[in-house]
Amino acid sequence: MKNKKNQVSVLFMLFSILFCVCLIAANLLETKQIAVGPISLTGGLIVFPVSYIINDCVCEVWGYRKARLLIWTGFAMNFFFVTVGAICDAIPGADYWTNDAGFHAVFGLAPRIAAASFVAFLVGSFVNAYVMSRMKIRSKGKHFSLRAIVSTIFGESADSLIFFPLALSGVVPAEELPMLMLWQVILKTAYEVVVLPITIRIVHALKSKEGEDVYDEGINYNVLKIFSI
Repeated sequence: MKNKKNQVSVLFMLFSILFCVCLIAANLLETKQIAVGPISLTGGLIVFPVSYIINDCVCEVWGYRKARLLIWTGFAMNFFFVTVGAICDAIPGADYWTNDAGFHAVFGLAPRIAAASFVAFLVGSFVNAYVMSRMKIRSKGKHFSLRAIVSTIFGESADSLIFFPLALSGVVPAEELPMLMLWQVILKTAYEVVVLPITIRIVHALKSKEGEDVYDEGINYNVLKIFSI
């Protein structure tokens, strides 16, 4: 007989698919620079914060262990996408192909930036999930809004503190990096605050539909225990 604890629901699977799509879309959108007033940003800001919102929903409803599986799945799918993109970029184009420069701009991610992105994503996502999990236990399930915002601040801060120095040190002036990192955290957290009413409704609907509201009492937070769900 199969152990239901080692199975995932259809809704969790759908959230996982959306999570992976958001990460891959963020990679593509990062190649465009956009401006919001005087602030320069990348297009990835449109979708990347959604991955943190999904992380919060999964951790709140299904618990840290499911969130851990979600994060590693997202990492694997994103790594696969970046890898096949780089391979295709490296293969010489056909004689009639005239868009090498455009394709390279989107898929020719520098190894340094790719590595920084992967490490920052893992650390930021796990920090977000851990803070969310521990705060839920300490608050006895209350104050979801506060937990979602605080976990995002910690997660996005860890992400920015790792990504920007690793990826852009020597490219962006050192005195500009702190403000660049700060704006990323502020804007991504503001994004979460704006959509928080929707997030709350989604969490309530998931708990009702799934009949789940997991508290991570006594679990092992080891990030490598991927299949311990």
